[in-house]
Amino acid sequence: MNHSRTDVVVGLFVLIGLTCLGYLAIRLGKLELFAAQGYVVSADFASVAGLKLGDPVEIAGVRVGRVEGIGLADDKARLTLRFSDEVKLQEDVIASVRARGLIGDKFVLVSPGASDKIIPPGGKIRETDSPPDIPDLIGKIVGGDLTSKGEKKDESSK
Repeated sequence: MNHSRTDVVVGLFVLIGLTCLGYLAIRLGKLELFAAQGYVVSADFASVAGLKLGDPVEIAGVRVGRVEGIGLADDKARLTLRFSDEVKLQEDVIASVRARGLIGDKFVLVSPGASDKIIPPGGKIRETDSPPDIPDLIGKIVGGDLTSKGEKKDESSK
């Protein structure tokens, strides 16, 4: 009889462990078991390099949505962004792709506007700002002309 009680306790711990493991797999994998809530808005960017599906959308550092789709439309990257129902976007908001730190994860930052008109579900954010291309910036700094325009080169070495 004592042997069966131990089996039940061990089985209970295994069941709890598997439940916790399943929960972590769903949360870390950014999977959704239920229908997505909120509404969808699209935005076109010149570049969204490094952005992935499921990355957060933030306003003032607060997560208000996520990236639901990344595609190509008219030679631009089109993002599909899902926002929670509580968030109302003004017509003149600005969306930009940002990174946390130098090599951090990407996210979409939405800067609020001042318009009275609200973007409807299925609407489009018109003002976007793509991230700077780090290799291009480094190339400009390293390969750029280090002398200022007002200076003349020293000609005394003739």
